[in-house]
Amino acid sequence: MHVKHLNLVNFRNYASVDIKFARGINILVGRNGQGKTNLVEAINYLATLSSHRVSGYLPLIKKNSSQALIRLLASFADRENLIELELNVEESNRARINKSSVSRVRDILGYLQSVIFSPEDIAIVKGDPSNRRDFLDQLLIQFSPRLAGVLSDYDRVLRQRNTLLKTSRNLPKESAGLSTLDAWDEQLVELGSEIILQRIMLVNELLPHLDVAYKMIAEEKNDPSMVIKTSVLGNNIDDEIEVANFDKQAIIESFRNKLASSRPKELERGVSLIGPHRDDLYLTLGELPAKGFISHGETWSFALALKLASANLLRNESVAGDPVLILDDVFAELDSVRRARLIDLIASYEQVIITAAVSEDIPAGINATMFSIRDGKVVDHDG
Repeated sequence: MHVKHLNLVNFRNYASVDIKFARGINILVGRNGQGKTNLVEAINYLATLSSHRVSGYLPLIKKNSSQALIRLLASFADRENLIELELNVEESNRARINKSSVSRVRDILGYLQSVIFSPEDIAIVKGDPSNRRDFLDQLLIQFSPRLAGVLSDYDRVLRQRNTLLKTSRNLPKESAGLSTLDAWDEQLVELGSEIILQRIMLVNELLPHLDVAYKMIAEEKNDPSMVIKTSVLGNNIDDEIEVANFDKQAIIESFRNKLASSRPKELERGVSLIGPHRDDLYLTLGELPAKGFISHGETWSFALALKLASANLLRNESVAGDPVLILDDVFAELDSVRRARLIDLIASYEQVIITAAVSEDIPAGINATMFSIRDGKVVDHDG
């Protein structure tokens, strides 16, 4: 899979831009703040409907504009798909595939697959559990776009349940409010168990690719590893059990029992304490936890290896073949030896898009299509 053409209107600092990408390696060069990352952010947004920089979409719309447009022509084998997304300040967002409107914006998921690595991704290793959950969930959506609906429905049920917990904390046990809570519990269990199972399966499939990628980047003997820690297993409300293998029915039964036993404390606190929204991806390097115990260089290599492992898993398992691999300002953190190793790792991908602040960061002798970016414009193109 590769991106042939990208058109943006009122997106970030771009009033309007058209850029035609090539197969192989494409490099966007420009100093900080000129708009390199905005281009790759737009591409990845169409693949995941999320930004790797901000939580919502409104910052993507150019200042003093009411609407931003992203148009992208993606090619896979002998097929081409035109993906269009309209981001609106006041109205609902709209999307089209091959000039035909789709009923829901998330219906565009699956037409483009991409994996992006940026400096912000170091938070996957050293940040809060939410960063690691987001990493897994965005990858899950690319494998199975229907899971975007499952995740959205879970968030909706979770919000409703939390509201009910707050309003029901002083009600008698026989009240209608608590009976309603039982119904929300069943939805939470059904949706949450699917999310947990899918995360466990993804981690198991990703692990061998992580080991290969990390050792090729860092050339270290320590083995990277990861495992899901979930709140739905264990005997006590605060237990978080590491789990590498479980079937859905076992998760459902444990989830249901844990909810029942934790209800008094949930009513007391007015918040849901059990579920995949509380889970974590536990990362280790050798015998050490990755968070807080490994060096900055090891942390950077671990985060990059997670993304390269994701790309390799998509390449091997997805019907779409290679994802578009995006490396945002990655060379600045690597010495010349690791830059060369990284180029060897990515050279075989159908398309790679790299951003760099200065040409000196680009490895010598690399065969690439070069673009110069300045003040929201593509000012030079060397094919």
